Amino acid sequence: MSHDGWNTLLVLGGIRSGKSEFAESLVADAPTVRYLATAADPGDDPEWAARLAAHRARRPGAWSTEETATDPRRLADVISTARPEETLLVDDLGGWVTVLLDPAHQPADDTATVAELAAAVRSCAARLVLVSPEVGLSLVPTTPLGRAFTDALGAVNRAVADACDTVVLVVAGQPCRLKPAAVQAATTDAAPAAPAPASAPVPAQAGPAAAPVPAQAGPTGQSPVAPDAPPLPGSPPVTTPQVPAEPGTEAGGTGWTAPTMALPVVATGLVIQPGMELPMPDEDAGPQAVERLAGLDVPGTGLGALEQVISFAAATQGTPTPTPWRSVRVLLVHGDHTGGVAAGTVGGESDRRAGQARAGRGVLARLAAESGASLQVVDAPAAAPIEHGPALDAEQVDSALRYGWRLAEEAADAGVQLLVLAACGAGTAATAAAVLAATAGAEPPAVLARVVTAGGEIDDVAWMARCAAVRDALHRTRRASRDAVNVLAELGGGDIAVATGILLGATARRLPVLLDGPVGVAAALISRDLAGQARHWCLLADDGGHPAVRLAAEVLGLDPLTQLRLDLGEGANALTVLPLLRSALALSAALPSRPEGDDSEGDGPGPVEEAEPDFHEPEPEGPGPTTTGPAAEPAETSAARAG
Repeated sequence: MSHDGWNTLLVLGGIRSGKSEFAESLVADAPTVRYLATAADPGDDPEWAARLAAHRARRPGAWSTEETATDPRRLADVISTARPEETLLVDDLGGWVTVLLDPAHQPADDTATVAELAAAVRSCAARLVLVSPEVGLSLVPTTPLGRAFTDALGAVNRAVADACDTVVLVVAGQPCRLKPAAVQAATTDAAPAAPAPASAPVPAQAGPAAAPVPAQAGPTGQSPVAPDAPPLPGSPPVTTPQVPAEPGTEAGGTGWTAPTMALPVVATGLVIQPGMELPMPDEDAGPQAVERLAGLDVPGTGLGALEQVISFAAATQGTPTPTPWRSVRVLLVHGDHTGGVAAGTVGGESDRRAGQARAGRGVLARLAAESGASLQVVDAPAAAPIEHGPALDAEQVDSALRYGWRLAEEAADAGVQLLVLAACGAGTAATAAAVLAATAGAEPPAVLARVVTAGGEIDDVAWMARCAAVRDALHRTRRASRDAVNVLAELGGGDIAVATGILLGATARRLPVLLDGPVGVAAALISRDLAGQARHWCLLADDGGHPAVRLAAEVLGLDPLTQLRLDLGEGANALTVLPLLRSALALSAALPSRPEGDDSEGDGPGPVEEAEPDFHEPEPEGPGPTTTGPAAEPAETSAARAG
């Protein structure tokens, strides 16, 4: 059982779906479990009695069973008074509703009883798993009693699901996570950072008076860019270390066919919220590019794993003949995290690395220079210790998201064709693990890399401190909303928020992004929950052997291009691989197609058989040049065998 991902969990499922077995597996490793049985006495129904007996037989001997069928209100009392160290399993709410509707318990205020149960679940200090039948997918019952039961159970399921941290639907034995994977329209204990639903009016922001809403341009979207947005921090300088920019980087000189998406405008500025509709890459260009590769005039079987790069570039450029990315910008997001997540780091080290990059020195600047890429160091707000409170407040998160979006827009306006997302900061790896645990249900110890000191020694004490900090942060936020903006406020911090804004802004401007580290993939997970299109504009250069990056890549459906296992800082892998990617794109764009009827590759037995007479024809014409020595005989013997 995960002790970090959830505190209260509702398991829904149809008849014989396996919902009870799944719920029992969640608490199987708990020392003791209080099993709250809600079903009424089976009476003279042998089939129902057999079902109850099967449930009892599955329970371990260490579990205690409590019957609540005699009094429906007792279930809420038991849940609300449970202690933090206890684990409760309620199976199931269908039996509880049956007893609630029993005439023996009438008259009663059923609505108040359901509200009491939901309030008890919301405030429960113990680990709580509830099982309930999902009957809303079947036909409307034909009897009044059947309709009353389905209506009541549907109301109970909605109330309890709203109160729980996590909701899972089990279908044919397969669990499907409904919450928090889906964006919640309403939350129970939502933090102030939660965004308003899409249908709600956009509140006016502080600053200059709002101007009238201009007419919308282009496709309808929900996350606009506004000229009258509140002021953001000034953009940091963009430098090109040691080498001048390559030709062809002028704005408008790409020649790509995919247009930049025109987003609607509102007077209140950029509104980043769940459910944004951003552009997708060209779904036809990628497969067409791969199909074109099969006909190129190459001596071997082709580009192998680099075909993925050709397909990605074709889709993001909107053409089956993509060209190499000539204008590349590295965005180095610099932001520190304080508290236990930064255990084992050297104070001031990230500031020194960022200063090196600004001065054109260090690993990242050198690699950028070799690739002719420009470099921009972006300072993000420092994050507070997440084990004690939110990393940022709501205003800081909103500002960081809009700041990142603007940086991506500035890059697109400058003619940049590819962004490389890099990061440096104390505590970034542990913070990314916390975000991964909150958004994908990962176990923090499994995705936290070992802490290695500057001298190359493994620091297990620092690793345990990081694990403890992430554990405490997840426990602190166990009943908080898991929507994307709130995760950034509670756990993510400034660097991941800025990186998320960069990914969203790049998606809006059809600008591909190269990732390779924990901050980048954490931002990709968050941006996926704000706009599902964002991950399709991301390419993972390498997972660096980092467990969090590897797991996040699986969740996002991103396959790393290489496995170099470099440990030179986030962004270094991407810049190291960039020349290889450019070479592959240059080859795919420049090579001609294989001539029709070309037999040089020996595609079948026909050409081989026709070539054999030519091999022997010179023999009867005369002696010709003679070959002496031991090398001649094996060749002649080979010819005779071929004949």
